[in-house]
Amino acid sequence: MTKASQRTRFWIVTVSAVLMAALTFSLGQWQLNRAAQKAALQASLDQQKTLSVLTHADLVATVEFSSLRDRRVELTGQWQAAKTVYLDNRPMNQRPGFWVMTPLRIEGSDQAVLVQRGWIPRDFQDRSRLAPIETPLGTVKVLGRMAPAPGKLYEFAGAQTGPIRQNLDIAAFRVESGVPLLPTLVIETGPASEGLLREWAAPDAGLERHHGYAFQWFGLCALVVGLYVWFQLIAPRRSRTTAVKHVD
Repeated sequence: MTKASQRTRFWIVTVSAVLMAALTFSLGQWQLNRAAQKAALQASLDQQKTLSVLTHADLVATVEFSSLRDRRVELTGQWQAAKTVYLDNRPMNQRPGFWVMTPLRIEGSDQAVLVQRGWIPRDFQDRSRLAPIETPLGTVKVLGRMAPAPGKLYEFAGAQTGPIRQNLDIAAFRVESGVPLLPTLVIETGPASEGLLREWAAPDAGLERHHGYAFQWFGLCALVVGLYVWFQLIAPRRSRTTAVKHVD
């Protein structure tokens, strides 16, 4: 190999290594920034839990519901049992089952709020056979926390209607059911009751995952730099030194 071609190869490898090192380092930094953003969000949500308990008056007067996420809430009202929906493929403690969603007509108001009341297991013999639950008549008190709308899962066409569904869009359900639902969700908390479990998993901000990805990207960056230094600088120098010794 001529000296010119050696120089060309050297610079091609050098530029490639620099670009790869810069890319992997920037991706590691991006993952750390994402972790910092989520840590700040988690701190904000934790702060929400220490604020005073919201009442139905607070809820009805609210315009921006995203600011209430994870706030504790205490409501009184009447269940709209006929409008209950069961969201499928929602596990609890690694067991397949349904989230039970029932609108609650807020006392003293013409508004209602969708409540994620609890969880029931799936019947493996007959998916359409639902475990019995109790829905008290009259005025009830509900303790819970504010939450965004239920996360969406993949669904087939035609799975958007009926008591058993894959997903539930609050705005669309408001129109379908005729119930004047507020654009938010309340997750009922407390011990099991009425045939429902409420062992909700704590929200996962994913900090460990982002830190793990950052470690991988920084590790790859270090590997690229290490290989470049070894094969482009150290190994050739050792080869030249060895060759000189053989000549001597």
